[in-house]
Amino acid sequence: MSVTQTASSYSFPDRLREGYRAFMSGRFPQEQSRYEELSGSGQKPEIMVVGCCDSRVSPEVIFDARPGELFVVRNVANMVPPYETQGVFHGTSAALEFAVQALRVKHIVVLGHGRCGGVRAWVDDSEPLSPGDFIGKWMTLIEPAAERAGPRGNTPIGDYIERLALISIAQSLDNLMSFPCVSTLVERGKVQLHGAYFDVTTGVLSVRDPHTGLFTQAEPEARARVSLMRADAV
Repeated sequence: MSVTQTASSYSFPDRLREGYRAFMSGRFPQEQSRYEELSGSGQKPEIMVVGCCDSRVSPEVIFDARPGELFVVRNVANMVPPYETQGVFHGTSAALEFAVQALRVKHIVVLGHGRCGGVRAWVDDSEPLSPGDFIGKWMTLIEPAAERAGPRGNTPIGDYIERLALISIAQSLDNLMSFPCVSTLVERGKVQLHGAYFDVTTGVLSVRDPHTGLFTQAEPEARARVSLMRADAV
């Protein structure tokens, strides 16, 4: 079934037009040689980021990345499914396969974040948004993490959601190791896996210690500088 739009009803978003004009007058001229290089030699990013499709959590913005530096795949709640070949649609798995087998990335980062709507929807057991219930079916991937988290008990729902989001990152890292192409390269020391968590409110980035499983601030000094700048502005 084709989709038609009348000429009078169609309008490309003004915000995107404005942003593109700003890009062409600002960033593109500064990085034109970089784009020309990438168009000729192809992309060679060393880092893959599995992030959430939440509009507040753009990996390219958070890490101030230049064109070609990050290979990013985003989905609801930044989850990596376990390895399996029986399904039909494997968007995240396909991106992972390309990043590891074709691009030869050296690092894979699972980037979670605070106040994740996908995790909240699963905790709330929300009604499906459509008959397909695509979000609900996708979020069943978090069930092993919920088992690791244990019963919520009397924990405030906000705290439980944050705890589950952190444990889900660890679950995705375990799922990454279920992919033969990943586990083989990790064991050979050619690929490293990382877990990270971005607090939307404070901007604090925490990184998971692979040995202890604990998350600690990646750059405490950066947070201190921001606090000082805000204090000076008051």
